[in-house]
Amino acid sequence: MDQRPPHHRCPTCGRTFTWDSQAPWRPFCSERCRLIDLGEWLDEGYRVPDREAGAPFLPPDDDPQT
Repeated sequence: MDQRPPHHRCPTCGRTFTWDSQAPWRPFCSERCRLIDLGEWLDEGYRVPDREAGAPFLPPDDDPQT
């Protein structure tokens, strides 16, 4: 059985690095890549998808079917 630690590709720069307990910035290869990713979130470069545009907001207790 292969006992080598798994390798992972950094989501920021694409560099391959060893994924083990010695990689403190997982899933990134370095603190720099981690901070670049954080900056993208803070600058709203990344967004979590919202409900469909134009769809009315209904609180969970308001069921239009009842």
